[in-house]
This record gives sequence, structure tokens and C-alpha cells, in this order.
Amino acid sequence: MPEGPDVHLVMDNYATHKTPKIKAWLARRPHWHIHFTPTSASWIHQVERWFAKLTRKQLQRGVHRSTAELEADITAFIEAHNENPKPYRWVKSADEILASVKRFCQRTQQTICIEI
Repeated sequence: MPEGPDVHLVMDNYATHKTPKIKAWLARRPHWHIHFTPTSASWIHQVERWFAKLTRKQLQRGVHRSTAELEADITAFIEAHNENPKPYRWVKSADEILASVKRFCQRTQQTICIEI
């Protein structure tokens, strides 16, 4: 992407995103801003949400006698999903979500929760 508008990239907290090579690449691109999701917050990662839906709706109760059957089931789900795709829309603001996380931390007395 050419220099110009700022680019905000949200990634999970996986260590590969924090290697010296990645840090050096980002240092040369000051208009790129990286935001990491909190540890153990896979619910915020849309790809993981999609795979959870695939698992829940197509694979969980399925019986696959071979890899080919499993692949066929996954392909069928993808094709059906792509016939009428709908983007996920957040129904709460970031402030509402963070307030909910804060209440959870207070209720469960979690010391590991993100600082809000």
C-alpha cells in the first residue's frame, strides 16, 4: 500500500507477529499501526468465529469415514455460505464491549484481564 492513509491492522497476540523481522518491516512503515487482540480473545477474531460456525453447523455431529468425505463436507459448507454471504456486524460499541470485559474481571476477580 502506498504511503498515504494510515493503515490499522488488528492481529491476534501470536508471537510470530512480534518477531524482529516483522518489527523492522513495520518500523519502515510509520503509517501502519498494529493493534493486538487480548490474549485468549479468539471471539474477537472474525476468522476464528467463521471456523467455529463451520465446526458447529457442519462438522460437530458429522460422520466422516475418510478425508475425502471431510473435505466434501467442508466444501459444501463453503459453497452454501458463499451463496448468500453476510458480513458480521458488531452490535455493541467498543466502549460497551470493554465495559462488559471490565465487569467480568471485577465479578470473577480476574487479575489477568486486560487493563481498561
